[in-house]
Amino acid sequence: MRLALPKGRLLAPTAALLKAAGLDFADYSEATRLYNFTCTSFPGITAKMFQEKDIPVQVAVGNYDLGICGRDWVEELLARYPASRLVKVAELGYGRAGIFVASRSGATAPRSTCRIVSEYPNLAETYAINSRLRGFKVFPVWGAAEVYPPESADYVVLRGDGEDELAAKGLTAVARLLDSSACLIANADAWETRDLSRVLERFNNIRMVVEEKSATNAPAVSVNGKSQWRDDAVWLALPDGHQKEPTVAFLDRCGVRLKGYDLKSDARRPSGEWIDAKVIRPQDMPQQVANGNFDIAITGRDWLTDHLARFPSSPVEMRLDLGFGRVRIVAAMSQDLPVRSVADLKKLIAEGRLSPLRVCSEYVNIADKYLWENRLSPCRLIPTWGASEAFLPDDADLLIENTQTGKTLERQRLGIIDVLFESTACVIGSKNSPQSAIKAERIGKLLEMFRRGLER
Repeated sequence: MRLALPKGRLLAPTAALLKAAGLDFADYSEATRLYNFTCTSFPGITAKMFQEKDIPVQVAVGNYDLGICGRDWVEELLARYPASRLVKVAELGYGRAGIFVASRSGATAPRSTCRIVSEYPNLAETYAINSRLRGFKVFPVWGAAEVYPPESADYVVLRGDGEDELAAKGLTAVARLLDSSACLIANADAWETRDLSRVLERFNNIRMVVEEKSATNAPAVSVNGKSQWRDDAVWLALPDGHQKEPTVAFLDRCGVRLKGYDLKSDARRPSGEWIDAKVIRPQDMPQQVANGNFDIAITGRDWLTDHLARFPSSPVEMRLDLGFGRVRIVAAMSQDLPVRSVADLKKLIAEGRLSPLRVCSEYVNIADKYLWENRLSPCRLIPTWGASEAFLPDDADLLIENTQTGKTLERQRLGIIDVLFESTACVIGSKNSPQSAIKAERIGKLLEMFRRGLER
């Protein structure tokens, strides 16, 4: 029996629930660096840890019998694929949140074509259709959706603890789409044909009080419903996550002062004398620059390459290579397979031992191009949302991933069979001309400050 368990926000309470249920998976804790676990109390039960969003998909396709994740991601999958082979077994009572449609507080009515940004594009589209919006566009993002209104979106669909949390982010709830908490799900075929009782009975009559941390990431700047962006200011996208620290250091070296963008602040809208900025995911930046929502952005060459692989005629281009955040984009496979090169892989495919070849990656477009250029077929591409190395060798054969030292891959007994390219942080911009001469001059000034910073 195989279980899919969550990373991130649900990890600690899920580990506590499993322990209380007598299903103890050694090393499944917030400190773990592993992905595969064995149940010490019930031999024959194994588990693997995934990003929450991947769990409903993995259970639906039958790779796992049971899974634990938020109901929000279950409903996101079912909104697009209502016939998915999923059974919602039980609500587990922790990780409670709501999925809201919200707009910037005080915002005016949206234009004729309503723009909706969300990590939940299927729920967002369902809401727009059910609300009979005459015209709408849904823009999927990897995260930080709350920062897009009002300049780059009219509505956002996001998870939140309640209306107070939305208000702290400068948002007003328009609708509450659903209430979400952690839930136990099963693959429908396993539910109908396999005896899952030895695990399911462990969840019966469990009563837990889960103390969850309440965090408010209120922006350090005031917000209102009108655009705070000045027409002649440079619209700059800055990275969050692990790229934030080196970017903060680089901006300091360049003499670019932005209030709210430092290691102590969680502000999503930093600003300078003639710069208006937002802190978003690097994965989203090329598309946002292409759409004209930013003039320039600091992202990684990997995400620019992935964007251009999908949109070769995109106006987005690299302006400067910043040199930090260096990683390699590699193809990797299990060390247990006799594959040390692409030629070895082609031989196994020709022999029918890996047919179809299962390929997983966050870089869907890079992976698709790589498979085509190397004539690796038949194949099946599996999009992931992080922790992609967890999929090998059980749920995928080939991984397209970034690595800095290769140690994470080695810990998972994965070996690199090819290096696609090296990626570093870079500044990207659009080939399209700015709307004003003042803005064009300021963009040039900022890029020159970046160039001087690289020489120091």
